[in-house]
Parts: sequence; structure tokens; C-alpha cells
Amino acid sequence: MSEATIPHAGSLPGRLLRLYGGLALYGGGIGLQIESGLGNGPWDVFHQGTALWTGLSIGTMIIIVGAVVMLFWIPLRQRPGFGTISNVIFIGLFADAALHLLPSPGHPVVGWLYVALGVTSVALATVLYISARMGAGPRDGIMTGLTKLGLSVRLSRFLIEITVLAAGWLLGGTAGLGTLAFALAIGPLTQLFTRWFPLD
Repeated sequence: MSEATIPHAGSLPGRLLRLYGGLALYGGGIGLQIESGLGNGPWDVFHQGTALWTGLSIGTMIIIVGAVVMLFWIPLRQRPGFGTISNVIFIGLFADAALHLLPSPGHPVVGWLYVALGVTSVALATVLYISARMGAGPRDGIMTGLTKLGLSVRLSRFLIEITVLAAGWLLGGTAGLGTLAFALAIGPLTQLFTRWFPLD
């Protein structure tokens, strides 16, 4: 593809490319982390736990939980965008596709490679999605809503993620060293990728 045919990042095609590229990458990252068996990100511990209890796929639970979470936007006076709706629908579909296609690691070293690729994918996907400027993700909308009530971003995110992590673990979701690796690495990696994809 020549430079002349690449959509400009600020154009609508460029923003859509970032949006759906980010959603696909996010779903793939979720699939890698779950398939590793070493521990999921906090929300995916919850998604996996609820999937075990309902008999539905993890991707289906990502969609259902995203839709339910959006109901909490109403009292928090948050407004969804086109990207928000796309987030609810497509991340779950891409996650299920990744889980279907990815082979089992078969060895701890490969499992940790899955974790590293998964966290990196989610970090890059987050920057791509946000830079598309088409609406917050359903789970991020809860965080921003709580900040409007006076809580800090750090405290809001901590309270949300520790709650879903604990609930998911009690339901049978996989939490472990991979979960810790996700928690420690996701912030610095996301910040790193903003050098190439500025959020402003």
C-alpha cells in the first residue's frame, strides 16, 4: 500500500481503522492471556468465571457484561459513542475467535510468551482505540463516571478492578502470576505506545 492510499489518522477512515484494528488486537490479547493459563487480566478473570457458571463462551460473557455495565452509565450520566457500541459487540467476538484458533501453549515458556504478547497487544489496542476518539469503552465509562463524583482515576480503577477480580476468582476464573504481570505492565506499555499514537 502506497503512502498516498493510507488513510490519515485524523480522517474518518483512519479513525475507523484505529477503532476496529484496536478492537481486534484487544480481543486477540485477551485470547492469548486466557489461553496461557497463567492468569488473566482482572476483567477477564470475571468474564471467565461467569462463563464457567453460565456455560456460555467467554466472548459472549464479554458482550453481556459490557452491555450490563453500560446500564450503570445512566446514573453516572455517561454518554456512549459509536466506538462504545462497537467495543461491546466486537471485542467478545474477536476474543472467542482467538481462543478458537490459538493452540495450547504446551510449555510454561510458551505460556509466558502468550502472556507477554497478550499484555502488549492489549496495551497497543487501548491506545489505538482511545486515539480513534469514538467513545469510551463500557468499563472505562464507569471509571470516568466515578471520577466525576470526586474519586481519583487511580482509586476508581483500583476499586473496580479489585472487585471484578475477586468476584471472578470466586466464580472460578484464572488468577495468577499472569494477572500480576498484566497489572504491573499494562500501564507502562500503554504509556510507551502513546509515543507512536498520541492520544491528543
